[in-house]
Amino acid sequence: MSELPRGFSDNLPASARWVLRGDLLDFTADPGFAPPAESTGLRWRPDHVLLIDGERIAAVQPASDPLPPGWAQATQIDHHGRLILPGFIDTHVHCPQLDVIASFGTELLDWLNTYTFPAELRYADPSVARAGAQRFLKALWSHGTTSAVVFPTVHKISAEALFEAASSHRMRLITGKVLMDRNAPDGLRDDVAQAERDCIELIDRWHGRDRQAFAVTVRFAPTSSPAQLTMAGRLCQTYAGTYMQTHVAENRDEVRWVAELFPDARSYLDVYDREGLIGPRAVLAHGIWLDANDRAVLRDRGAQIAHSPSSNLFLGSGLFDWVQAEREGVHVSLASDVGGGTSLSMQHNMLDAYKIQALQGVRLSAWKALYTATLGAASHLGLAHEIGRLEPGCMADVAVWNWGHGLVGTHRDQMARDLHDRTFAWITLADERNLVASYVAGQRVYQHPDVEN
Repeated sequence: MSELPRGFSDNLPASARWVLRGDLLDFTADPGFAPPAESTGLRWRPDHVLLIDGERIAAVQPASDPLPPGWAQATQIDHHGRLILPGFIDTHVHCPQLDVIASFGTELLDWLNTYTFPAELRYADPSVARAGAQRFLKALWSHGTTSAVVFPTVHKISAEALFEAASSHRMRLITGKVLMDRNAPDGLRDDVAQAERDCIELIDRWHGRDRQAFAVTVRFAPTSSPAQLTMAGRLCQTYAGTYMQTHVAENRDEVRWVAELFPDARSYLDVYDREGLIGPRAVLAHGIWLDANDRAVLRDRGAQIAHSPSSNLFLGSGLFDWVQAEREGVHVSLASDVGGGTSLSMQHNMLDAYKIQALQGVRLSAWKALYTATLGAASHLGLAHEIGRLEPGCMADVAVWNWGHGLVGTHRDQMARDLHDRTFAWITLADERNLVASYVAGQRVYQHPDVEN
């Protein structure tokens, strides 16, 4: 696409084998909310090489060790002194809302009517949907995100476009046609029977193929009738291995509206749970205004909250109590929620998560933040065997980063006292300009235009 910046050329070199040298950082376990010096689970391997064979990581070894037999002809790239991480995993983001990111001045419900719904109407056009899907995936890659749980629109073509684009690059994507049959404008409402047929066709065509997974995608309770929620639950129960994604308890006005629409439900979450929508593959965005009973349901079902800090601050939705949620057994992952969120950068969202916890008297370490956007998210999605780690056998979804960028970032990196200090400063100051390259399934999908290798 001609309007996209350099770095996305279709002519990026392909290789069956790569040898990437750099400083490897990933995790073997959840470091928790312990002080950095007391954290466990961090795996730091400075000056190592990552051997990529086809789609997967073949080996990890010190750079000083000789390469295994047969690897001398592999494409070798020296990122000595740079940071190599597993690709980030964004567990809640809206493809069409790149059109309205950074729009001014409303809370959630007004945001939907003023910005989101008009943007999503355009995705009924197949050409718009396909161009939007390509733009969206490239935007993720340029921020070091290599896997995502994505909302398209109510239009079947918008989900098909995402599946097609991700499949062509063997990118791990979880998505599905949005369900909403009421309280939405003309052109954004579906029919229960037709929506079910559309979902089944998408499941049959895409689920389990080329690293694609289908998610039963309920926009949120107010835009689905009881009949549609029952249908959504039936899909979840019928098609094993599918995911479910929705929003819950993001905003207090939204919670009150749900109570008016579903007066017989115990809570907002109960609207979903009584239809069989809450299980170990359920990803619920936000979850700010849940009570202890709701958290117990999430714990018992193995569901996760996709914490969306940038969005929560930007829309003024509230402060998510991450520590309480995990103390009560709820899985928490990290999400950008663009376009309510203001950046696809997972570092920006880690920084906003730090601020939210700091306002509640908790200090979020760099280790907990990075874990949550890599192995933590992979584990909660049931995909730790595939993504989130720099481990032989895992898919080669990898991002290479410069520690510093610009005068301030480079100087601050040089002043770092220890590894945590360096990494925390990197999270705070880094953005997509620090990204050197992104690899998806062993293929380089993005390279910074100002970096030679």
